[in-house]
Amino acid sequence: MNGKPQIRAGTPKDIAVLTEIIRRSFRDVAERFGLDHENCPKHPSNCTETWVQRDMDRGVGYFILEDEGIAVGCVALEKADFELSYLERLAVLPSRQRRGFGRALLDYVLKEAKRLGVHRLNIGIIAGQNELKSWYKKIGFVETETKDFAHLPFRVTFMSYKIKGGCRQSN
Repeated sequence: MNGKPQIRAGTPKDIAVLTEIIRRSFRDVAERFGLDHENCPKHPSNCTETWVQRDMDRGVGYFILEDEGIAVGCVALEKADFELSYLERLAVLPSRQRRGFGRALLDYVLKEAKRLGVHRLNIGIIAGQNELKSWYKKIGFVETETKDFAHLPFRVTFMSYKIKGGCRQSN
């Protein structure tokens, strides 16, 4: 292998690996914000293989970043309609963070969204994750709104990225 990280589509055979990457990658966020299975059962730190399987069954695409043949990160892309997709579960193992892997996964998903012909890529993050919010802003995402949800112990900030060249595809 040439040492360059590779990104590939995830398959049902990867569900256990995807689940582990997501759980481990979001554990520090859960600890920082006091999230657990009781107060926030749907937080990615509580991800199960059933979640990932259900996502794949709904058509959500998962992508895995491998470094030196080891799966160290992942991201999911859900096409909502002809012009909108959702960025989900962007995760890099803690020991591999701050090496550009998250950006590589995001760039990959942006190209995939453009290929699908969508105009916007949206994401929701914990409003208090200011460093993450700044990271997305540097890439070109803009805040659209912040909301409270009765079932979540934190506010959610929604951000959107306009995809240049995204266009409607006919079926």
